[in-house]
Amino acid sequence: MQIFKLLKPKQKPEYFITRFVLLRILGFVYFFAFLSLATQVIPLIGENGLLPAKNFLETFKFDSKLGAFFNLPTLFWFKISDGMLLTLAWFGVILSFVVMIGFANVPIMIVLWFVYMSFVHIGQIFYGYGWEIQLLETGFLAIFLCPLLNMRPFPKTAPPKLVIWLFRWLAFRIFLGAGLIKIRADQCWRDLTCLYYHYETQPIPNPLSPYFHFMPKWFHKFGVLWNHFIELIVPFFIFSPQILRYIAGILMISFQFILILSGNLSFLNWITIVPCIACFDDNFFRKIMPKWIINKAQYAVEHKRVYKLQKTIAWILVIIIAWLSIPVVQNLMSSRQIMNTSFNQWALVNTYGAFGSVGKFRGELVVEGTIENIITPQTKWQAYEFKAKPTNPYRKLPIIAPYQPRIDWQIWFAAMQRPEHNPWLIHLIWKLLDNDKEAISLIANSPFPNKTPKYIKVEYYQYSYAPIGNKEGLVWNRRYIGQWLPPLSKETQGLKEYIRAYGWEN
Repeated sequence: MQIFKLLKPKQKPEYFITRFVLLRILGFVYFFAFLSLATQVIPLIGENGLLPAKNFLETFKFDSKLGAFFNLPTLFWFKISDGMLLTLAWFGVILSFVVMIGFANVPIMIVLWFVYMSFVHIGQIFYGYGWEIQLLETGFLAIFLCPLLNMRPFPKTAPPKLVIWLFRWLAFRIFLGAGLIKIRADQCWRDLTCLYYHYETQPIPNPLSPYFHFMPKWFHKFGVLWNHFIELIVPFFIFSPQILRYIAGILMISFQFILILSGNLSFLNWITIVPCIACFDDNFFRKIMPKWIINKAQYAVEHKRVYKLQKTIAWILVIIIAWLSIPVVQNLMSSRQIMNTSFNQWALVNTYGAFGSVGKFRGELVVEGTIENIITPQTKWQAYEFKAKPTNPYRKLPIIAPYQPRIDWQIWFAAMQRPEHNPWLIHLIWKLLDNDKEAISLIANSPFPNKTPKYIKVEYYQYSYAPIGNKEGLVWNRRYIGQWLPPLSKETQGLKEYIRAYGWEN
């Protein structure tokens, strides 16, 4: 009964501490999102990157830059250079750190949202993940939670309750969408076997992933049932009276922390926690927060200001979100549900979902090179090691989330596809044949630090976890499947023509 005493509200609901917590976590997510940008944007989409953003923008034909901007909102229509990409990315890192440590207002949140959207819209496949648009939608709502100019952690301007409800609506759609796509998309979610495979076949496992994988089958079946309960049942309690809503929030957030423990899923789980915070009000947080926070929040409550203009704007926002939610709700109800899709160019209201299908087999691409001029059966090939994805079977599994090494994620997808579907990877090989510094910055190391490789190839293996605590110190067992891409050199005519066709000669 102690839990119910903890949850039982004693005062009228206020949301000053709720806003404080929600914005701090959002700042944390923005920080890692922009950090991932700042450290990778030039080699990925810079002027000489794997998929240059300037080339991408040139594929669109609009009558004017203003028309282009309203069809694909990004600052980079007006100016794009490596210097601007890097400056805005690091500016985002600094500004998000400011929010993370407790300072936020409308202008700051607008800048973070708009700058990040500008990158997402030119990021192509490297920024095509569901959590990118989820961060944009969450960041957009956060603009209306803040006071106009006051940056203090506990401003007297009251958080609009309508915006809190919009965060709850977002949480509802995220969880229900994820649950429905699983039930509809893959039989293993229906027969409760998906977790037999997921911990081993997910993009980037972490040190705890093998321990999850080797749990007994009853544990995995219970895990799937628990997943269905959290994603298909619990979301409906978000709109319940306080105690049930508190319990729903606790269950959804604890579920995200389990996922954080089980793998490196970028900032997906952290950004999902943000709207779940809106399930709680200050009555809840007063039970668990430090006294100095409680006192500051209480002072803000006693001197709070509610502005008519803020209420009017909140109602306008509700109407806009309701209108934009129509196709999203239709998608949720459809047997042909799609996930991680925007229905408008500003990504204001989107559809979400993750791991609708689970791979039963872990295919890995291993990029290998040689400095030998002539390939023979005795040629010595050396593997390029990536920062997070498995290559060396003895290498320990990393802890890297919420930071996202984007090339590692993308090569995980490439292993399920053919070379022609991944021009960026062909371009990477072209650059590695020159020991290009920017390309090498995306991986852990080059096996040829002092010499230029003559040939590079890509082999295809099946990886599976080695038994925990084995004497050899193996993390992975692997089995050779075949060649994904044959040896290529700077003199390979087909490779030169391919690079020329994309305009990547430099």
